[in-house]
Amino acid sequence: MQMRTLGTQGLTVSALGLGCMGMSDFYGGRDEAEAAATIRRAVERGVTFFDTADAYGPHTNERLVGQCLADVRDQVVIATKFGIVRDPDDPTVRKVCGRPDYVRASCEASLRRLNVETIDLYYLHRRDPQVPIEETVGAMADLVRAGKVRFLGLSEISPDTLRRAHAIHPISAVQSEYSLWTRDPETGILPACQDMGVGFVPYSPLGRGFLTGQITRYEDFEPGDTRRNSPRFQGGNFQKNLDLVAHIQAMATARRCTPAQLALAWVLAQGSHLAPIPGTKKRSRLDENLGALDLTLSDAELAETDRLFPMGAAAGPRYPEAMMGMLDR
Repeated sequence: MQMRTLGTQGLTVSALGLGCMGMSDFYGGRDEAEAAATIRRAVERGVTFFDTADAYGPHTNERLVGQCLADVRDQVVIATKFGIVRDPDDPTVRKVCGRPDYVRASCEASLRRLNVETIDLYYLHRRDPQVPIEETVGAMADLVRAGKVRFLGLSEISPDTLRRAHAIHPISAVQSEYSLWTRDPETGILPACQDMGVGFVPYSPLGRGFLTGQITRYEDFEPGDTRRNSPRFQGGNFQKNLDLVAHIQAMATARRCTPAQLALAWVLAQGSHLAPIPGTKKRSRLDENLGALDLTLSDAELAETDRLFPMGAAAGPRYPEAMMGMLDR
């Protein structure tokens, strides 16, 4: 397994991680037995980087990840997140919280659910605009000093927020959506991470599954799949984005790989400080994704990919309006 270093504090992870969110929430039907088998297969294949959050489920995904990794705890990096608060009566309602007391309480709860003594990488899931980032990260730093957390991360934050946070305590990784059809980080947070020696963890590097070419109709999303609410999968946007995917399919055919492998190879080629976490809940898709590690795109192929997928090529915002409002921009 290829390894990559995130930040300058000593955090080393597999070049491809495993995003576990969809195993418990958001992406339609669930099969916990297959999800558990997928996590175990990832370990067998050399994956060391596993991503979850207290908001996934909520809470159930942390329990699943903790249970499946218990017997290999010393071989893996477990990343989890706090800061998105879901209404217990209506989990579709979300707010954010970055108060120091909430930071401490969230960490203790995640430690219990994961059944670990220390969280390897602890992210602020979304910045709380009502709380100075210095206060939130200060509380996170206290967790490091207490031995409850090893490394700190931030998710979906601006370069200014990163600089302010990094001045309080070294940030090892920033997580943001990044893929061929979501290239926004290239104009801000991605170069800021590189300048500051901070690792970058692309989530949804397969465009929420769309870049795999497996989704061809709106009806391919099961009832209850939150992607049904995404502007990119609605109305005329859907067809325009399908036309983009056709470019990936053509290039993948020429390279005798799958569209998913080509899309992941492009992300991996964007820098050695990146460690993408494609999500899946099936062993077959995991094996397919890991095949991207054996695919190296030539300079000409990278240039052609950039031409076909310029920044802003995707039709529609990447989140519904309410969730776009939760991003720190």
